[in-house]
Amino acid sequence: MKKFIIFIISIFMLTACGSVDGENIKKDFTDKVSNLDSYSIVGRMKIISDEEVFNYNIDVNFLKDNNYKVKLLNVSNNHEQVILRNSSGVYVITPSINKSYKFESSWPDNSSQSYLLKSVLKDINYDKKSKVTKSKSGYIIKTKVNYPNNENLSYEKIYLDKDANVTKVVVYDSDNKKRIETIFDKIDYKTNLKEDSFKIDDYIKKMDENKENKCEGEDCSKNTANLLDDIIYPLYLPSNTYLTSSEKIDSENGKRVILTFEGDKSFTIVEETLSIPKEFEINPVFGDPILLNDTLGVMEDNSIRWNKAGVSYYLTSNTLSGSEMVSVASSMNEAKSVLGSK
Repeated sequence: MKKFIIFIISIFMLTACGSVDGENIKKDFTDKVSNLDSYSIVGRMKIISDEEVFNYNIDVNFLKDNNYKVKLLNVSNNHEQVILRNSSGVYVITPSINKSYKFESSWPDNSSQSYLLKSVLKDINYDKKSKVTKSKSGYIIKTKVNYPNNENLSYEKIYLDKDANVTKVVVYDSDNKKRIETIFDKIDYKTNLKEDSFKIDDYIKKMDENKENKCEGEDCSKNTANLLDDIIYPLYLPSNTYLTSSEKIDSENGKRVILTFEGDKSFTIVEETLSIPKEFEINPVFGDPILLNDTLGVMEDNSIRWNKAGVSYYLTSNTLSGSEMVSVASSMNEAKSVLGSK
């Protein structure tokens, strides 16, 4: 009987210690991240759809007072985009087309971002029921996430080493399927970053100096290619929604396609040959940056716009939810077929 009592007490003590360690690791991570004036991250990110995996190399720089620079390089096609935030606003820069969107946005505070330390910390602190478990190399914190434009994303697992450094963040959907995996290869807490590193003008100047294809000739604005010979259709459609018309017309930039879908969830998609201007363009928009599997786009109240493979896309609807618009836009991966037509 005495041995049994000792065994029960030992189990209780182990459980209690595990709980205390869990709270301690949260506190250690909170103290580490909350007190940071700057940091740099080099890592990798996977966006996992039902049939495809999209791989990115990521490079993150942060400086106090909400200065961010996030470089996302699509591994499959070397397509680079940059999210830049400074005192003047939020920018999504696409060097290959010499353009940027400028947002009046509260990004990144308005949604979860698995590659930003303070966003991960915010998720942990927001979810009072987050759970901590021990692993061989450290700890795993399971917590809810906040993706307003992708409500199917439900929770994440944050992997910390024994020194409270993030090594990996995995985001899951409501069916417990892995959807986003971010691996932190290197974190530097002692950077020499200055505010000049986050100025849009300095970044544009550097981008122009490193541009591979210099402008030559009288007309430096050019179309990216003779595209849109094949119409790109979405592979995802909401229930009882059908393609009702497909119109191809000539435009100033080359070709324009207008796709109309009607039914329970009506919407319109406009595809147009993309032109590259001689001078760098900054286009003001009202919305937020959003990642659509293999490119960054602009999420507005009733629309999404994005550029990919030499084509600009614009999707608008008064009946689709934000999550549904993201699903439709993300499914347009150079598909030449359509799920339904009428």
